[in-house]
Order: sequence, then structure tokens, then C-alpha cells
Amino acid sequence: MSKKKKIIIMSSLVLLLAITAVLNVLLASNVFASGDSAVTTSNYFTTFRSERTTTRSEEILELDRVIALYDEGSEKYNEAVDLKLKIVEMMENELLLETLIKSRGFSDAVVSIGMNSDNVNVFINSSELDYNTALSIYTVLKEEVGVAPGSIIILPVYSQV
Repeated sequence: MSKKKKIIIMSSLVLLLAITAVLNVLLASNVFASGDSAVTTSNYFTTFRSERTTTRSEEILELDRVIALYDEGSEKYNEAVDLKLKIVEMMENELLLETLIKSRGFSDAVVSIGMNSDNVNVFINSSELDYNTALSIYTVLKEEVGVAPGSIIILPVYSQV
């Protein structure tokens, strides 16, 4: 199998993993809307983190395989390394933001930073979202990672812990 075919296959697999992660989030949101929230939300934050970690680990493994195929300094090698570094930076920022948001008094929170956009989704464990809460979260995101308020979506997901 040629290197070009291997790259296409690896790129397709990474793309499928990203699509799977997005669909998982969308389907989880639909489950909340359907009224089955007593069971689902109790595990929402743990499940979200677990799925995100699994997806990112698989993406990094695929990138490691692509990196191993090419010589250091080649264009494909550099693209794979850059994408891997971007994923690691996103993971670090998400963890930092989750910790900072939880320090604002929430029992739990998850942050999802968009791979191909500037969007940041924040899910907080709260039954409602008021102006002061949203403002404090916006402030944390702006100060720590420079996110513009228009790129931030904050969603309360109530979970009794």
C-alpha cells in the first residue's frame, strides 16, 4: 500500500473520530430534551469526559501512526505534529477551564473547545443560568484563553450529585 493511500486512510479515520464525538454530544443533548434526564444527567459529566478522552486518545494514536510513516521535516510529518500539538493544547485548556469554572462554586463542569473553530462550549452543573453566572464564566474564558464572548455557549445541565 502506498504512503498516499495510508495518509488518506489515516486522515479519514481521524475525521470519522471527530464526527463521532460531535454526534455523541448531539445525541446526548437530545436525550436530555426527551425528559429522560434523571438517569442520564447523573452520569453526564463523567460520560462526557470519558468519551472525550477516548476520542482524543484515538486521534493522537492515529497521528502517531502518521508521524511514524514520514520523515521528520516532511510536510505531512509537520502537519501531523502540528495537529497533535493542537489537540494536546486543547486538552490542557479544557482541563484548566473546567477547574477554574468549578472553583466558581459549581459541583461540576465540562468544557469543549472546537477543533476547527473558535467556539467553546461550557456545560455546568446548574438548574439555571443567570446573568452573573454567565458573566463570571465569560470572564474566566476571556482571561485564560482569550475567547471572544460571541464564541462561547454556556448550557446548564442539572445533575444531582
